[in-house]
Amino acid sequence: MGNGLTISTLLSAFGSTVLLAALSAIGALVLGTVVAVLRVSPVRVLQLLGTWYVNVFRNTPLTLLMVSSILGATFILGINLDPTSIKGNAFRWAVVMLSVYHGAFVCEALRSGVNTIPDGQAEAARSMGLTFGQSMQHVLLPQAFRGAIAPLGSVLIALIKNTTVAAVIGVSEAANLMQVTIENEGSGLSIFLVFALGFVILTLPLGLWLTSLSRRLAVKR
Repeated sequence: MGNGLTISTLLSAFGSTVLLAALSAIGALVLGTVVAVLRVSPVRVLQLLGTWYVNVFRNTPLTLLMVSSILGATFILGINLDPTSIKGNAFRWAVVMLSVYHGAFVCEALRSGVNTIPDGQAEAARSMGLTFGQSMQHVLLPQAFRGAIAPLGSVLIALIKNTTVAAVIGVSEAANLMQVTIENEGSGLSIFLVFALGFVILTLPLGLWLTSLSRRLAVKR
């Protein structure tokens, strides 16, 4: 394509996007699972803590979280996740903020899955002497994950798209290539098409696979 936009540049940018999305998805899944357990906990304080987390981060713009991670955490508080590299620090903060933000949505997807499980199963687990943690681990969460594959897939696809927001803190990934459009107006359409095609390639097969998986693993009531 010329003018600084090469195949290697595109592959590097989308490779960075895939890595950012993968690490953030793992973080969001772990964090969201923990918060979901808090939300359904019999301990009132833990319920309130989980509810607070979801309400705060689900209703805070992701762009604001990204900017706050650099301006607030790095520049003001001096919390640098990678002292050797500015871009490395930005990348790691992007992973943290994407995980924290989407963890709230993962939590709600899993909580909805837990709420679809008949009360009799939880009561049966308690009658067998299982603690709350054991009931969640062995009885409720496995079914919740199976029942929440479709909404979790939607969260994952949204996360992939939201990796573009990381550009506001200097993460060098797909969205940063838009600078080439500014410098080379004549290549704007081709760059837009490359962006669109790249994200379709990332999200469409994933969406189809997750839809198929949710149908095969659906818990029959």
